[in-house]
Amino acid sequence: MKNTTRIYEVFLLKIDRLLAITMLLLNRRRISAKELSERFEVSMRTIYRDVEAINQAGIPVVSYAGLSGGYEIMDQYRLDRQFLSLEELQSIITGLKGIRASVPDQEISNLLDKVGALVAKSEQPDAARLGNQLILDMNPWSSGHQNTEQLAALRTAIKETRLVTFSYISSQSEPSVRTVEPMGIVVKGFGWYLYGYCLLREDFRIFRLSRMNGIDVLSHTFERKQETLEKLDYRRGQRDPSTLITLVLHAQPNIRAQIEDYFRPEDVTIQPDGTLMIRATQPDEPWLHGMLLSYGPNLRILEPAHIAAIIKEKAEKIVALYSNH
Repeated sequence: MKNTTRIYEVFLLKIDRLLAITMLLLNRRRISAKELSERFEVSMRTIYRDVEAINQAGIPVVSYAGLSGGYEIMDQYRLDRQFLSLEELQSIITGLKGIRASVPDQEISNLLDKVGALVAKSEQPDAARLGNQLILDMNPWSSGHQNTEQLAALRTAIKETRLVTFSYISSQSEPSVRTVEPMGIVVKGFGWYLYGYCLLREDFRIFRLSRMNGIDVLSHTFERKQETLEKLDYRRGQRDPSTLITLVLHAQPNIRAQIEDYFRPEDVTIQPDGTLMIRATQPDEPWLHGMLLSYGPNLRILEPAHIAAIIKEKAEKIVALYSNH
């Protein structure tokens, strides 16, 4: 029985290797037997047998001798890709590369190899041209490797349904230590977020990755709750109407770009003198005060009066902070 199991395992390993070699050959112009041997950690003799098996399966592998020699699949050959056009395939590849830039994962790399293998070699110049027209990168400019490491740890916890603990700073700059049942990771706007069930608050919560420190994946597992990411995301987007206010703002022309970056086009009216009138519904939360203050003297709050008073008070405190210098 043990011998039968071992034979079956070896067979599966060989099938996986043959498929991986085929994908590499479909994605690359030429690759040597030595490079294949080192990549898959098998002997050159094994690679020769594998390539022969691929040929016998009907995939036309051509062998080239010499220093620049190696194996290559005939130009016109490609796997059947059903009804996907080259443009649609390239869109999938672009999206996968964008994900891999933030979440380096062997599964994503393998999937890229498989999707890339659907592009015929004769189409690869056109695919490269299309690939240069759009880049998706969901990492902030200054994120470095920290985001990548955090995302890798959280994805492990989500896959294995293991608790995570971390230090967290709220939007009001209040520190706390949280233990969370991680549900999923979401990218919104300019940031990454963890959706999960917080044991401290005994409710579902959303945590911004940039405010999380000391992430530790615990050995304790949990039973995943029935709530879906889609429902959590919808719930996040729903605001309590009682917390919403109507802002009326007057902005100078020199901050037009920043205003149009944040507010919807229908919220902004350009005046004859070039200034901007903004009327928009926003949540009355502390982060809004900081955002409005960031426009400095180029923005005046016309309504509501209590928001104007808050900004005035904050500006006066800033003046007082520097009054002795």
